[in-house]
Amino acid sequence: MALNAASHNVTGEKTGPVTAPPPALDSSSKAAILENASNEATGQSAPGQDGGDKDAPKKVKSEKELEKERKKAEKDAKFKAKKAAAASSSGAGAKEVKEKKKKEEKEVLPQYVEETPVGDKKILKSLDDPFNKAYIPQVVESAWYAWWEKEGFFKPELVNGKKKAAGHFTIVIPPPNVTGKLHCGHALANALQDVLVRWHRMRGFTTLFLPGCDHASLSTQSVVEKMLWRRDKKTRHDLGRPKFLETTMQWKVEYQGAIVKVLKRMGGSYDWTREAFTMDENLSAAVTETFVRMHEEGHIYRANRLVNWCTKLNTALSNLEVENKELTGRTLLDVPGYERKVEFGVITHFKYPIDGSDELIEVATTRPETMLGDTAIAVHPNDERYKHLVGKNAKHPFVDRLMPIVADSYVDPEFGTGAVKITPAHDPNDYAIGKRHNLEFINILTDDGLMNHNTGKFEGQKRFDVRYSVTEELTKLGLFVKKEDNAMKVPLCEKSKDVIEPLMKPQWWMRMKDLAEPAIKAVEDGELKILPELQERQYYHWMRNINDWCLSRQLWWGHQIPAYFVRIEGGDPQQPEDELWVTGRTEEEAQKKAAAKFPGKKFSLERDEDVLDTWFSSGLWPFSTLGWPKNTSDMENLFPTSVLETGWDIIFFWVARMIIFSLHLTGKVPFKEVYCHSLIRDSEGRKMSKSLGNVVDPIDIMEGISLQELKDKLRSGNLDPKELKTAEKYQNTAFPQGIPECGADALRMALVGYTTGGGDISFDVSVIHGYRRFCNKIYQATKYVLGRLGEFTPRSKAVQSGKESLPERWILHKLSTSSQLINDRLDKREFSLATQVAYRYFYEFLCDTYIENSKAIFETGSPEEQESAKQTLYTAIEGGLTMIHPFMPFLTEELWQRLPRREGDKTPSITVASYPQHIQEWDDEAAEDEYELLVGCTKGLRSLAAEYGIKESAITFIQPLDDATHKTLNASTSLPSIRSLAGKFVNDITILSPSAEAPKGCAVYTVGTTATVYLDVKGRIDVEKEIAKAKDRLAKATATIEKQKKIMDEEWEHKASAAVKETETEKLKAAEVESKNWEASIEQFMQLKL
Repeated sequence: MALNAASHNVTGEKTGPVTAPPPALDSSSKAAILENASNEATGQSAPGQDGGDKDAPKKVKSEKELEKERKKAEKDAKFKAKKAAAASSSGAGAKEVKEKKKKEEKEVLPQYVEETPVGDKKILKSLDDPFNKAYIPQVVESAWYAWWEKEGFFKPELVNGKKKAAGHFTIVIPPPNVTGKLHCGHALANALQDVLVRWHRMRGFTTLFLPGCDHASLSTQSVVEKMLWRRDKKTRHDLGRPKFLETTMQWKVEYQGAIVKVLKRMGGSYDWTREAFTMDENLSAAVTETFVRMHEEGHIYRANRLVNWCTKLNTALSNLEVENKELTGRTLLDVPGYERKVEFGVITHFKYPIDGSDELIEVATTRPETMLGDTAIAVHPNDERYKHLVGKNAKHPFVDRLMPIVADSYVDPEFGTGAVKITPAHDPNDYAIGKRHNLEFINILTDDGLMNHNTGKFEGQKRFDVRYSVTEELTKLGLFVKKEDNAMKVPLCEKSKDVIEPLMKPQWWMRMKDLAEPAIKAVEDGELKILPELQERQYYHWMRNINDWCLSRQLWWGHQIPAYFVRIEGGDPQQPEDELWVTGRTEEEAQKKAAAKFPGKKFSLERDEDVLDTWFSSGLWPFSTLGWPKNTSDMENLFPTSVLETGWDIIFFWVARMIIFSLHLTGKVPFKEVYCHSLIRDSEGRKMSKSLGNVVDPIDIMEGISLQELKDKLRSGNLDPKELKTAEKYQNTAFPQGIPECGADALRMALVGYTTGGGDISFDVSVIHGYRRFCNKIYQATKYVLGRLGEFTPRSKAVQSGKESLPERWILHKLSTSSQLINDRLDKREFSLATQVAYRYFYEFLCDTYIENSKAIFETGSPEEQESAKQTLYTAIEGGLTMIHPFMPFLTEELWQRLPRREGDKTPSITVASYPQHIQEWDDEAAEDEYELLVGCTKGLRSLAAEYGIKESAITFIQPLDDATHKTLNASTSLPSIRSLAGKFVNDITILSPSAEAPKGCAVYTVGTTATVYLDVKGRIDVEKEIAKAKDRLAKATATIEKQKKIMDEEWEHKASAAVKETETEKLKAAEVESKNWEASIEQFMQLKL
């Protein structure tokens, strides 16, 4: 079978996972192929059959070129002679020849140079061109994107200024941080989003895929500051704020360009005329409007509260910017600014004396230095050990401070000593207790992490140096008890790796509880859905336990807060700081507000130097990018957006805030649906991390990279020697030959195929390379079709003539049902199952079956039958390419452009062609049943021949199990179809009657419940060996059945996704069929022994 799963693979590649390798050709077939190769080197792709110029004048060759060809012909003749001799030799010898052939026939091509001017429609070279004979991703994927962009195919198409009748479909990209390179997580998101956008565009929707980047305050400022110090030994303070912002903006332009390049290389159909950046003029105006409006409404307020403080970067951080390092016990960690490592993962016990008595109370802490900020000791109200002490005071041994002993039900009497030291200004839990009991809040740290004036003799010392000196002083006073291992989490700054300190700071905050209620209701009422459902439950949990949001960041890069401190001449120094602020969209507006708030007072305004948390501007992204707060056409036609596709890990920090902002500011949900994709892990299931060496650059997958180049990339980073060794070890294991060139199409299809809606993704480059072979299958199949069609004009519409043969009726039925199924899968966001539909239609139904069957018609059919076969073949390939286009945009455009257009069809690009839909008239279950029977019988014949190494002169039997099947198999077209699909290894096929006795001495293959296929193996196998092998295979099949049934229990039925259920059910069915086949074969082989 010439066009089986392996027939379109790159030379030397093994057969893909879908079908078994084909039976080897017999000697006559080999000779015919070699002769044809000698006579017509171009094969199916002769000029004029593929869009090339068949009438082009032949080049007159020079004597030097003729001599070169003569020598090459002599070399080929010698090679063929050797191959013919080797064909009859041992398997080892044949393998040696095959390897030699692979080396000799491999054509080394020069570097590809695209000749198409940028932005022009691609110049399609003949498929005989060296770069076009086989599928090369670099060649196929060149030139198209610039043309798509120039032609405006990605702009939203409006009719008389309004969206089209089908409606609108809008996705705004979750903006990547402008700081860094895009990784495979970004590639996954881009692929899923673009599949949906392209799918909707092809179905007639007004579509917009809006690109952009986030300014990423902390990340960007951190990177630029490091760059300044490395390059010029300067800090941002040396430059001053205006110059630093100018420098950062220049840096941003360079790095944003790199991000755009990758997004285009991935094929994302973005409208680049609408590209956004969170610090653009309009987006900045949206930020100012939101802050001022919500401050005026009372949702934003000023307060002195605990924040996550990074002493290295001197700023407050969001929870997302803090990494919690898990420790199981005593651990020494590197901390920025300390020469020696600092001890963590221990709990220190010490005692406080009770004022006015000799009694002591024991407490414990993992942060001994914070005892200098203790202002109370808490015990449980029902703890009999301490009831007599409640209301009394403990005396601090190092500072002049009495600390009340309070009763609070928060305290767990079973943990530790049951008495808890309270440091309200440096611990979130203690802060709450401090508020409840009106305790004193004493800050003991400077912004740089030094002890301040509230710490007595420890003032000026570093916080972690004091960790040791406090313990020493407690020991001298006899108050130290013990230290012991303690499992704990250490909060680290994501950027600086500094240990985070909870610190009291006057900041701007947003009240969230009331704002969260409408956001909860929108999801409860179905106005907005969150998928998978697990994420919806987590959304509810977080929203119902939401805390106020700290908005201030002590940075320069970002949106400077539009708030002004009113400094009143001769003002009351006791007046609370939070009462002396006004906000304004402009300074002029702030002046008017201050004058109204403090009538008759002389004052000056000082703008807050802090910037807003990056998530503030990101929360406005779905509508600020469409023009809000202005009333724009985009806001009218394209909002709310349709889908937000993102990682589940930021649903709280970003998704929830977008919903809150949008409902409050626009009165609408920001999107109709949230789809949370899985997180990508490496092939060993580990989280992607630079220190593990498993972060893979999408560009490296698309374009290929050697192992040495991968290592060079690692070494150019900042890994320490130990991490570098671990990373290189993983690379050696995962990419021993580097990463082969896979192309954007294969990467996209693989990533979408991974998305089951279930758990995290274990990412394996070899799977992507498998899809690279699938791309080659599509390429070569289309190339074959072009050769078969020749000079051909397809009908103006894809309709049946009524004279189609059984195979034609079957493929049109399959196209229609596959179209219905893939549209349903995509509508339900069953991405993995959608890729399987497209893959199966093109690979199994079209290539492996219909194209193979059509060969017999083209060779022996009447002119009328051949014309009908061409029309159907065209419709089938056209449908296949458009079906796969959202997943593989480059390859499908390259091939679609080579197809002849239907009469009257002026569609310029596959990007705006119509997506295949279910056509009821093509539904033909009778054709499906009849033809599936023939295909099943063929599969059985080929499977048996491959299993037992029967390469020629095979004697076979097919026994129908009922009269209807018998009638189908005896139809005039059935045997020719089976012979065409099976290949030339079959010498004889006998159709038995249902009542006939089963043939003896045969291997057996069951075709569902309708027929049994037999292959005569008498005298062609070692019976004892095959019985042993069959028993072994039967045992494995039985084990698989048991395993699958164990997996597929009631709990699994309830929890598993549709994609997983389908996969596992297929595994069970396959194992059951295999078991039945081996049982029947064993029975036959046992009879051969008698």
